[in-house]
Amino acid sequence: MTGDPMLPVPYRVADRRMENHDSVTLRLEPVGAALAGCRPGQFTMLYARGIGEIAISVSGPPGAADGTLCQTVRDVGAVSSALTRAAVGDVLGVRGPFGTDWGLETAEGRDLVIVAGGLGLAPLRPVLLGALANRAAYRRIVLVAGARGPAEFLFTDQLDKWAALPGLELQLTIDQPAPGWTGPVGFVTEPLARLELDPARTTAFVCGPEPMMRFSANVLLGKGIAPSDIRLSLERDMKCGVGLCGHCQLGPLLVCRDGPVVDYALARPLLAVREL
Repeated sequence: MTGDPMLPVPYRVADRRMENHDSVTLRLEPVGAALAGCRPGQFTMLYARGIGEIAISVSGPPGAADGTLCQTVRDVGAVSSALTRAAVGDVLGVRGPFGTDWGLETAEGRDLVIVAGGLGLAPLRPVLLGALANRAAYRRIVLVAGARGPAEFLFTDQLDKWAALPGLELQLTIDQPAPGWTGPVGFVTEPLARLELDPARTTAFVCGPEPMMRFSANVLLGKGIAPSDIRLSLERDMKCGVGLCGHCQLGPLLVCRDGPVVDYALARPLLAVREL
């Protein structure tokens, strides 16, 4: 971060891409001084002038030298609706980056299993891009991504390219049968359960709806992967980004400060408490 962490920095929308019917990826360029570089897994607070701000994970390649940000937003409320309608040339406010990261570099020399549910592919995309950019540093790379239906997937152009890469195993699944879909049908836990993994040398990165993360973590635990080698990105109502307001409290954690990425050894007892 640079300057006051509570003061938004102006960024201009340089490009926008409709990912599906309700999700947009924005490429943002700094109007003046850029924020500090975002690490994979971190988030920013995006501000739509006159409406408000929300926490959005960074979905672009790590370490952009020109200070640009890539962020994928789903239209689910007043602020996100305004952000998804932002046009090229519009100026938004950005604070951050905040929170913990996926720690991709700590998994060098290991197998990577990336499990994404729905919009969860957005914060996991930098993990995959970072691993592919440094492919020799990792052993096996597996991406398991699920969506409600074929039209709900994000980054469909890149999914096609990733499917053709010899160094990446890609498995896509949808929740319910759909016309024209010939791939697997079922939740991400089903293809995940079929994978043969080396538990002593596997690090898993999981993001999606909370039940999906819990069920996926249980599958991975059943395969012998240690809770400390399963990393989740938690989502709570983050308002300040710096651990002051308490809106994102999860037990002893403030997710904006102590997360959003935590290992399952820490998250497991907290997610087991109903309505915590």
